[in-house]
Amino acid sequence: MSEGTMQRAAERDQLDRREQREQRARGLRRALVCAAAVPVMLIATACTSDSGSDDGAGDSTKASASESSASPSPTVQAVAYKALPEPCKVLTKNTLEVLVPKAKSGKEGSSDDASTRSSCSWSSLDNNGVKGSQFRWLNVSLLRFDSDVTRGSGNQLAREYFETQVEDARSVSGAKNVKSQPATGVGDEATAVRYDLKKKEGSFKQETVVARVENVVVTLDYNGAGLAGEKTPSADDLDKLARKAAKEAVAAVTKENGGADAGTPSSTPSKSASKSPSKSPSGSPSKAASSSPSKSASKKS
Repeated sequence: MSEGTMQRAAERDQLDRREQREQRARGLRRALVCAAAVPVMLIATACTSDSGSDDGAGDSTKASASESSASPSPTVQAVAYKALPEPCKVLTKNTLEVLVPKAKSGKEGSSDDASTRSSCSWSSLDNNGVKGSQFRWLNVSLLRFDSDVTRGSGNQLAREYFETQVEDARSVSGAKNVKSQPATGVGDEATAVRYDLKKKEGSFKQETVVARVENVVVTLDYNGAGLAGEKTPSADDLDKLARKAAKEAVAAVTKENGGADAGTPSSTPSKSASKSPSKSPSGSPSKAASSSPSKSASKKS
């Protein structure tokens, strides 16, 4: 072969080898690219699998929340007493003849719902001529509480009102010699409060007995005075009479609701600081004394 032919053959061989090298290089690059893509595909598959698992957990959480939201509605204990007796009939004729001997009849207080709130008052003026007169005034108020899911049970509401009434009786403006003590044997809990109050008509002795039986509160106010020279009544005598009358009124509440005639305790008292409405207005022998010495008795039921 000529030198030119040999040179051309050498150049073709060189081109063939270069082309082969380039083909191998392209094949290697493709292999590397494919190898790099495999982990990416595996990762993508794993993420897709995990995502499905998360969705299931989310559904489970939603189901749990839904079950929690379907919890039962709140309930409250039913009340024991659902009615009140006629307020002017809670005391017997004999009791009234002793406490208010000259009273002709009781005066029932106004109420928008007699099944939850009522009161009755009696006024007695025993005129002894030149020796003066003995005045007596008696008021019984009844307040019954129903249970409420937002406010609480009827018993608890009655306890709160009971404590408010006792505190009102203890803090009357102008009261002197204030004394209070438990009135045992009257309802589930009871407190008797006594004090002296000076008015232009004379010196008054005030007795207030606040008693609770289940979901009902009975407040009995009893006061007396010796007028126009008559002697002031005994605070001890008024206290005994007021306690006896309060026990009788509590028994009337129990009887009205199908229970036995009894004013004995049936549960343990508890305390609370919540406020409630106050009790009925009192009476007196004259216009100037038309409001009771008791602050708690000066509000409408």
